Amino acid sequence: MRIGVIGASGTISSRVVTEAVERGHQVTAFTRDASRIREERAGVEWRSLDVFDAEGVAAALPGMDVLISGYQPGNAAADFAATVERSVADPSVFVTAARSLLKALESHPRVRLIVIGGAGSLEVEPGLVHADSEEHLHGSLDRLGLPRSYAAAVRGHRDALNVLRVSNRLWTYFSPAEDIAPGRRTGRYRLGGDQPVLDEDGRSRISVEDAAVALVDEAELPRFVQRRFTIGY
Repeated sequence: MRIGVIGASGTISSRVVTEAVERGHQVTAFTRDASRIREERAGVEWRSLDVFDAEGVAAALPGMDVLISGYQPGNAAADFAATVERSVADPSVFVTAARSLLKALESHPRVRLIVIGGAGSLEVEPGLVHADSEEHLHGSLDRLGLPRSYAAAVRGHRDALNVLRVSNRLWTYFSPAEDIAPGRRTGRYRLGGDQPVLDEDGRSRISVEDAAVALVDEAELPRFVQRRFTIGY
C-alpha cells in the first residue's frame, strides 16, 4: 500500500511510519519542514506539508491509499510542554485541521483518512462523554500530570471528531488509551468503540508502539470506516 503520514516525526506517527515500512508499505512522511529531516530510509519519502492548506494536501493524495493524520500543534516528541501550551492557547486547530483534510478529500474520495485524536471523547458511562464531565476530565488530567487547562485541548479533539461524524468521506477516528507512552511492541491489544478498553486493574493504557500496530492494522484491513475506535490492553 501507499500510506501518507502527517506529523511523521511525532511520538505516535513516527512509530506508524516504522510499522508500515517494516510491513512492506511505501510511506510518504509529511512534516512541516522536511528540509530539517536528515534520515534516509528505504520505503520512506519525506515531504513538507501544511495540514491547513487543503489544496496542498489534495495535491499530495494522487496514488495514495490511506492518509493517517497525527497532526498536533508543535512536536510533542521534541518539546511536550510547548505542544501542551500551544494546544491550550488555540484548541480550535483540531477542528480546522479536520475540515482542511475533509476538503482535500473531496477531489480524492477513495482515499481513506485515519485521524489520530484523543481519548477525551470516549464515554465514561453510557451517554456521558469524558470531555463533557469536568469532574472526570480533571481527574484524568491530574492522574496524567497534565494541567487542568488542557481540558480545552481535550474538547478541541472531541469537536474534531464531531466534524468528521457529519462527513461522507471515508474517515476513521482513533482514540488511543488514556495512558499512552513509549514502551514495548507486543503486537497485542483489544479493540473498543466509544467506551475505553480497560485492563484487569481498571486502567486504560497502551504503548505507543502497539498503537502504531493498531493503526497500520486498520489501514490494511478497514473495520471502522466512518466510525471511531479505541484500543487498550
